[in-house]
Amino acid sequence: MTLDLSGLAVALATPFTPAGEVDLAAFRKLVRHLIGGGVDTLVPLGTTGEASTLLDAERDAIITACLEESNGHAVVVGTGHNATRQAAAMTRRAQELGASGALVVTPYYNKPTPDGLVAHYAAIAEAAPGLPLIAYNVPGRTALNVTPQVLARLWENPQVVAVKESSGSLAQIAEVARTLPKDKTLLSGDDNLAVAAIAVGASGLVSVLGNVLPRETAAMVAAARRGDRAEAIRLHQQLLPLMDALFLESNPIPLKATLKMLGLGEDVVRLPLTPALASTRTRLAEALCLSADGTLPGAK
Repeated sequence: MTLDLSGLAVALATPFTPAGEVDLAAFRKLVRHLIGGGVDTLVPLGTTGEASTLLDAERDAIITACLEESNGHAVVVGTGHNATRQAAAMTRRAQELGASGALVVTPYYNKPTPDGLVAHYAAIAEAAPGLPLIAYNVPGRTALNVTPQVLARLWENPQVVAVKESSGSLAQIAEVARTLPKDKTLLSGDDNLAVAAIAVGASGLVSVLGNVLPRETAAMVAAARRGDRAEAIRLHQQLLPLMDALFLESNPIPLKATLKMLGLGEDVVRLPLTPALASTRTRLAEALCLSADGTLPGAK
């Protein structure tokens, strides 16, 4: 059950055709772009991948394609759902297909108590014995914050090996780092907090930005991890305009528009999301040039 999650993981977008179908050719191209850019871990079917809008057959096709293109990189599949049975079934299926681990968001809408949350992860672990699980704390989407105290209870489950922390609170991230068991991993879930999170004890980043500029994002994470403060800050400041622009609208709306600019997929999202506003596209184009030192990176 060993899984090295340090460094840069990227939450992959799911490209769609103009007709709204999954575009596996574009998805494979995106995976190759990330691997060529030095990404450590691939994370399909998360929030960025619009997983909640996909059918089971589409999920299987994406997981399979990601594994086939992974070139030995770990593939951690998003399997979260607010229904525990559904999350357990999706996690078991990901394991059957060969996933290295599962990223499991806390249940949204239901707002479980700490006891319910512990039981939720226990049921998922039981459904996929031995599969490493990453708990995903993103209260802005789930209305549920996993406090360090509750996380301490989740750590008692040996299959919960890491947390993706997207609370947006550096104070909370620092407390999680302070109380982190030696055999567990803390990951930043926000590009704009990655350098700060690593400074207080995180081991890496699960990134949206990495879809666009994997090499530069990987360099930022690596600099922060080796303690090169000046270089980490330089890269953070270089990339910050694009980090901010990618969240002008709900993720992955701006990301899809940016990937279109790079020839890495159509600018298509599934309802209830809608394509980016013209003003967002303008900001994205400007930020992309700034963050890439004035030149658009070619897709790999």
